[in-house]
Amino acid sequence: MAYAQEPNSPSRHLGLLAIFVALFIIAIDISAFSPAIPAIEREMKMNITTSQWVINGYGLVFGVLVVTGGRIADIFGRRRTFITGASIFLLFCLLGGLSANVPMLLASRAVMGIGAALMWPSILGMAYSLMPEERAGETGGLIMAVCGLANTLGPIVGGLLTDLLSWRWIFFINIPIATTAVYLCWKYIPLDIPCDPNEKIDYFGVITLTGSLFSFLLALSYASNHGAWHPLVVILLLMFLVFSVAFVAIEIRERDIALIPKDIVRNKRFLAAGMVTLFTSVTFFSVILYLPQFLTNVRGFTIIQSGLTLVPMMVSFGLMSFVAGKLYLKCGGKILVCLGTLAMSLGMFYLSRLSEDSDYIYGLIILGAGLGLFNPSTTTMVISVVNPNRASLASAIIYMLKITGGAMGLGINAAIVGFSPTIAMGISRAFEVNACFAFVGFVIAFLYMSAPRIPERKEGER
Repeated sequence: MAYAQEPNSPSRHLGLLAIFVALFIIAIDISAFSPAIPAIEREMKMNITTSQWVINGYGLVFGVLVVTGGRIADIFGRRRTFITGASIFLLFCLLGGLSANVPMLLASRAVMGIGAALMWPSILGMAYSLMPEERAGETGGLIMAVCGLANTLGPIVGGLLTDLLSWRWIFFINIPIATTAVYLCWKYIPLDIPCDPNEKIDYFGVITLTGSLFSFLLALSYASNHGAWHPLVVILLLMFLVFSVAFVAIEIRERDIALIPKDIVRNKRFLAAGMVTLFTSVTFFSVILYLPQFLTNVRGFTIIQSGLTLVPMMVSFGLMSFVAGKLYLKCGGKILVCLGTLAMSLGMFYLSRLSEDSDYIYGLIILGAGLGLFNPSTTTMVISVVNPNRASLASAIIYMLKITGGAMGLGINAAIVGFSPTIAMGISRAFEVNACFAFVGFVIAFLYMSAPRIPERKEGER
């Protein structure tokens, strides 16, 4: 990306500050609501199958649109796209905090996902462009550090705000922070020249994919409340099939501008990585949603306490992400991905034994370690198995699969919990299913994932 005017050093630093502040609020918004869900349920008088949409609606819209957000940034410029996305995010943070009913709350969270999908790829592009090329690795490390810090602090901040003020302040706290980020971006990041103003967008692919996923998740939600053979459930499942077929047909027709281009789909090693990501992505989302539910409703924890219980997983996740980067050069990605998926499966199985007096810390640590080994290793492997000019797109597609897979998995979990006689039994069953999903991911990774080994540098080489 080129700038109409290159930023000087102070402007570059303030621009980076704006970028990392915005990155922080996007990342924290996924986990900050997890300890607040029981309080939202009580105030809004919603059940657990509906409350999961507070996290799921944001994640699903964000995940489906993040690839399109990157293409919009290429067409219109990253600064413009970032400011537009942040403005949408800001407005619906305000509306979410002022929500008078459930539809207003859930709609606000979903539209916040649109803002985040426009901001995220713009943030990544601007961050790498503001830093000198020789410091690209440092930039990537800072991005991962900010995301890790946000994920760790999210449950703590969400729990504190909910206990001391109200869950609505999780929305309101974003407003001054996002406003500051928008101002600093407008003031200190020069207007950039669009990378590819002639780029086209697969709008119909986005619409049909979104329609299919929402139809499926709504069908699961209604089925748990009204029964699997309720007419509305049957209609939603038929809509899911129609939208899915339409999406496949559109992707075949659009070819190079498809949401997932043909050359990416035909890449067997990329396809294996995508399948593993789909099967394992629910583990993180299910724990941040359902463990606070269990601890608050069954074991009587305060909201702050339930938020703090997630910290061991986040710390383990962050530490192993750092270790994975070092180990990748020594043993390659496949071993790390297999170990990561196996640990995720074991961690979920351990957590599925939850009871009124059971221990859960070890399960969280094992799960966090698995996530830390899996996520960076998968991203690196994906980039290594596609053409260099497809690296950014491939990593964005994997991120899309991770978020949408997590949303789909949460929908399945919500149906399992909804059909169970008690919340505790439902969460236990859902975690068992997630352990099986992660184990399927391990089998696929063991049989089909591979990547070119990164050669170790010889002594004296720089």
